[in-house]
Amino acid sequence: MLKAALVINILVLIPVCIGLLKGSRWTLDGYGPDSPARRILLAIYLSILIFSAVCLRWPHHDSITVLLLIQIVYKLLSAITVRNLRNPVMISNLLIALFHSLAIYMEGLSRTVNWID
Repeated sequence: MLKAALVINILVLIPVCIGLLKGSRWTLDGYGPDSPARRILLAIYLSILIFSAVCLRWPHHDSITVLLLIQIVYKLLSAITVRNLRNPVMISNLLIALFHSLAIYMEGLSRTVNWID
C-alpha cells in the first residue's frame, strides 16, 4: 500500500506541477492567480514529487511513512484553513489524505502480523 501511495503522489503531482508551471487555466479554479504563495506551494509539490520518485527507487519504510504523515497533516490543516470544501484541490487533498492514512494503517497491520508470526 505504501508503494501505491507513492504512485498516487506521482500520478497526481506531475499534471498539477505542469499546470502550475504553465499557468494553465484550470489552475485558477483551485489555486487562484499566480502569486508568490502559489509558487511556494509548487516548490512543496515538486519536493513531494521528487521524494516520492526517490522512495519508489530506493524504498525505506520510515522515510515513506514520514512523507505520507506530513502530507496527511498538511492536507487536513489546509482544509481547516481554506474552509471551502467545494474547492477541487480540497476535495482531492482529503481523498489523498484518506488513502495515505489507509496505506499507513495497512502497513502497520502488516508489520504487526509479521512480528507476531
